[in-house]
Amino acid sequence: MTIVSAVDYPLLNLFWTTMVVFGWILWIWLLIRVYSDVFKRRDIGAGAKTGWVVLTIIFPLLGSFLYLITQGRSMAERAEREAFQQRQAFDEYVRSVAKESQPEGDLAKAKGLLESGVITEQEYANMATRVHS
Repeated sequence: MTIVSAVDYPLLNLFWTTMVVFGWILWIWLLIRVYSDVFKRRDIGAGAKTGWVVLTIIFPLLGSFLYLITQGRSMAERAEREAFQQRQAFDEYVRSVAKESQPEGDLAKAKGLLESGVITEQEYANMATRVHS
């Protein structure tokens, strides 16, 4: 009886190589997520951060999985809070830009230009009719 190996079946060899590469990329992505969460945290000190980094360097898979098991829920809460804060900042920016581009704002800018002598009465009147129409 002969032993069948992956070399005898090139498609199986390709499948196994694909799985290994996928696992390696997944592990790198996991480390990036863990490290980004560790270094963004403000509730732990430098010693705890160093401990997590050393653990994930010495025991890469075990350290990453331990971090996910022990900190997974708070990791998700921190990510959700950060996304909410980014959304609020974006909404505030959009409101400020929209407020500046409203017709009343344009008319106030035109009034300021008229008072400073940059535009004439006729140009101001043209702008006012465009805003009101």
